[in-house]
Amino acid sequence: MPELSVVIPTFNERDNVDELIARLDRALGATAWEAIFVDDDSPDDTAQALRALAQRDPRVRCLRRLRRRGLSSACIEGMLASSANYVAVMDADLQHDPTLLPQMLGALRAGRAELVIGSRYVVGGAVGDWQEKRLAISKLATRLAGLITSQPIADPMSGYFMLQRERFEELAPRLSSMGFKILLDIVATARPPLETLELPLLFGQRHAGESKLSTNVAWEFALLLADKLIGRWVPIRFLSFAFVGALGVAVHFLVLTTLLKGFGVAFLVAQAIATGTAIVYNYTLNNVLTYVDRPRRGHRWLTGLLSFAAICSIGAIANVGVASFMFERASAWPVAALAGILVGAVWNFAVSNVYTWRR
Repeated sequence: MPELSVVIPTFNERDNVDELIARLDRALGATAWEAIFVDDDSPDDTAQALRALAQRDPRVRCLRRLRRRGLSSACIEGMLASSANYVAVMDADLQHDPTLLPQMLGALRAGRAELVIGSRYVVGGAVGDWQEKRLAISKLATRLAGLITSQPIADPMSGYFMLQRERFEELAPRLSSMGFKILLDIVATARPPLETLELPLLFGQRHAGESKLSTNVAWEFALLLADKLIGRWVPIRFLSFAFVGALGVAVHFLVLTTLLKGFGVAFLVAQAIATGTAIVYNYTLNNVLTYVDRPRRGHRWLTGLLSFAAICSIGAIANVGVASFMFERASAWPVAALAGILVGAVWNFAVSNVYTWRR
């Protein structure tokens, strides 16, 4: 039975996994450990490389996820798959130094902390060769993270940490599993706060492959902050869906105005084109923002668009019906219009969540 499970989310990390296991072996020595890789169906066949590695080393396990994405959810599934007393999370790109793991484990064994973090922002830690822009963004995100943490932590955005598995399982049902920073989710969820120790981490250079940071990262981070601040009252997916819908309204009027004023298109034709454009726009943006963890790709993108358009058509009918009903009963027209919009938005979200973007 391993005492320590090291959970490692992967996406296109085939060329790093052999070297990572070698470094873990050297760092952990006689400690009973296992490495649980959670792979999001990497196109570079990372899962196949891990299976080949597991044939030679039984301490290696691979969980392959299909049609799902997300670092936080991958880490959660990996930790829940462990039976060890302690679980650690680290990246596969070799920027996290495995020699820090024995110190983390020693602190937990001795009861000095419930959560040990490899921190870039304590004395002795460093971010390596980051550019000024990336460093500034990281520090801004760290300050914003303080809005949802109940304790001062120098590096709540770290992706390298260790805690007791049983303590994690107590928190797991309440985690958001959104975005890419599972540590921030854990720290913001724990009540009372976890006793935390930060150890200095010298952030290394990527061994192979490319960084997974994308334009979605800032959006996912914003969703996590919003979820922890107001998620108990309003589902964050709905807020994201409504935000995209508001942008869709702007797109609708932009297209409508352009066709009417710029090209002299008849209103009925212009309205139909604007409506279709807004539906495609909303669907596309929701697919990459609201449902980033379960996007539709390939032929499923087209079938999803068709189902979304059908759902929105019914939502539009509900919108008009409710607005007309309230207006006829002496409600002010802005109130009637808002009521119709709200009913349509709730319908579109609830039904598309079940059918268009079902798990």
